[in-house]
Amino acid sequence: MSVNKEAKPTQNNAVQVASPCIRHCCLDNNDICVGCKRTLQEIIDWQSFDNEQKNAVIRACQSRKAC
Repeated sequence: MSVNKEAKPTQNNAVQVASPCIRHCCLDNNDICVGCKRTLQEIIDWQSFDNEQKNAVIRACQSRKAC
């Protein structure tokens, strides 16, 4: 998966996990993005997720891409 995982410091100097978005946004019939493989709900919730949750989403995306 070619995902930009470059960590970026935030205002409080905490390193944030980068979005897996590759700007190829289109949902399939199961509401999964054909570009990054996130579900619609994961896309909506991304900004509110902590790093642990974001890493879990990235792992799920990698699994979805492998199928």
